[in-house]
Amino acid sequence: MRAVLDTPYADARADGLSFALGLPPLDALAVLPVERAGLTVELRLLGASHQVIAGPLSETVACLPGRAEPLPGRAVTSVPGWAYDFAATTAAHSDGTAFARAVEAVCARLADRGDALTGSFPGSPHAVTALALEDTAEQEAGFGWRTWHAYPQTREIVMTRSRLVRPRER
Repeated sequence: MRAVLDTPYADARADGLSFALGLPPLDALAVLPVERAGLTVELRLLGASHQVIAGPLSETVACLPGRAEPLPGRAVTSVPGWAYDFAATTAAHSDGTAFARAVEAVCARLADRGDALTGSFPGSPHAVTALALEDTAEQEAGFGWRTWHAYPQTREIVMTRSRLVRPRER
């Protein structure tokens, strides 16, 4: 689903992002609910980036006032009945053309998917936040999601990958 947003994005730099688990649902500009692994997963676009709510888990990657927790490269924890794994990387592009191509490729890849939500913010066609569900490996009982946060001012794209997996019973 593509959402053209009329609210300027609140985060303007990749290094302004923070990470939080367990926050209540924040005001969202667009929400896409999708069923996965017996859960309703809400992909939520915020003015300050994204939030995913999946059963017992709430993941927020956004510029959050008063939050000092920077975006980690990796975080692993458990929530009732699930193991959670998060990873984040940032790609810096040397010029505007390379950055634009990278953002356009993400948008094109997600354009016709019913399990993806892409938001375009005003001011630049490349001010984009996108979220998409993905399946985990066949042997794992669970699912995951990926996100992309594009910053035209700095030509950076922050990419995250999260997974929720039911631990194997022994």
